[in-house]
Amino acid sequence: MSDVGRCRKVNQDMFLVDEALGLYAIADGMGGHAAGEVASDLAISTLATSLQRQQSTDGVWSTEEAAELLRAALDEGNRRICESVLERAEWRGMGTTMVAFVLASDRAVIAHVGDSRAYLLREGGLRQLTSDHSWVNEQVKLGLLTHEQAQRHPMRNIVTRALGNQPRVEVDCLAEEIRPGDVFVLCSDGLSGMLSDGEIREVLESHGSVPRLACRVLVDRANEHGGEDNITVIVLCCAG
Repeated sequence: MSDVGRCRKVNQDMFLVDEALGLYAIADGMGGHAAGEVASDLAISTLATSLQRQQSTDGVWSTEEAAELLRAALDEGNRRICESVLERAEWRGMGTTMVAFVLASDRAVIAHVGDSRAYLLREGGLRQLTSDHSWVNEQVKLGLLTHEQAQRHPMRNIVTRALGNQPRVEVDCLAEEIRPGDVFVLCSDGLSGMLSDGEIREVLESHGSVPRLACRVLVDRANEHGGEDNITVIVLCCAG
């Protein structure tokens, strides 16, 4: 589910749900004159086309294959965004974060750039799988800010890595075993910036087995907390 929020006029988030490929992704665009929307759309369309082109003949990628395909697709998306900026001066400064999830046998392979996140709810505990590429997260790692301070810091929206910022992009990848009952969540910072991990966990514990309802409640809660940014969330429930 994706929502413009309470403070923005345009939704620059884009998402992808391809159940046939087991591919799910969210891109959170940045830049004025609708350029953020252009960047996120380029990133999502490139990801979809790239993995459809490389679809495994037996329908199952290995963990290593999936990670390499995701890295290549995000790198190609970065290149396309950079080339578009050269063609249109008014798009200068546009970019996008991205978090992408693909099923590889019994594992989830996740790639990300920026501060869009992946979470896992397992046996009542919520864990953030990705580590934000953001200024405030760097300060947290250095011990200069607490997680609570970072949550509301005025510079919390400054990302240190994004698609479209540089000719080459470093993509972080991880693999997580999938267990029955797991609930995975992908989201833009319009959700994670409005709700604490505890609030996200509470919603998922109550509604995670019904993903559409969980998405609706999470978006509503983010808006109730101010809806300061576009809100996009994908909930994946692994049947047990």
